[in-house]
Parts: sequence; C-alpha cells; structure tokens
Amino acid sequence: MLKWVLLMFIGLGSSSALAHAFLDHSLPAVGSILHESPHEIRLWFTERLEPAFSKVRVLDKAGKRVDAGDSHVDSADPTIVATTVSSLAPGTYRVVWRVVSVDTHVTEGDFTFEVS
Repeated sequence: MLKWVLLMFIGLGSSSALAHAFLDHSLPAVGSILHESPHEIRLWFTERLEPAFSKVRVLDKAGKRVDAGDSHVDSADPTIVATTVSSLAPGTYRVVWRVVSVDTHVTEGDFTFEVS
C-alpha cells in the first residue's frame, strides 16, 4: 500500500513540474549569428502565457535596452511572447525574458545572439 501512495505522489510531483512555461525555441535562435538585423524577437514557450505578466527585453553589450518596449503575448498564439527592434548594429545582443504561465508558475532566463 505504501508503495502505491509513494508512486502516486511521485506522479503528481512530475505533472506539476510540466506546468511551467519553458522556452521551446526562438527567432532568432539561441546563440545564432545573423547577417542582418531582425525586425522582431519571438520566443515560443511550452505553456500558454499570462499576458499581463510575461515580458521580453533585448539588451546590447553595454546593457542598454534596444527593443521598442512593445513586449506582448501573441493574441493568436498565447505560447509566444514577442517584441520589435529597430535596426541593430553589428554586435552581441542579450534577450532577457520573464514569463508567467496561466497556472501562475514563473520562469525566466536569457540567451544571446549576434548580428555580424
């Protein structure tokens, strides 16, 4: 009996871990080298996002914000958060995100890409 109770709790624990919105992929891709500046940064997550609490920023090498400040969750696909950028000069850029899934779990992270 104890064995079944333990298995049940282990199963419940693993299903709640799956409820977090983890970064699935992005455009530009993590660590990519682009030959021209992107117009938009898009991040896809594994869960639907809460629009009021999900944001993405783009920073230059000095830490200055270079996105347009229009970060938003895509109304057609609530697993996507995006922001626009003006023409980026050659250099390395850091994408910083903090999102809240609709079940209120917070995840955050960052990655870089380069414009050559």
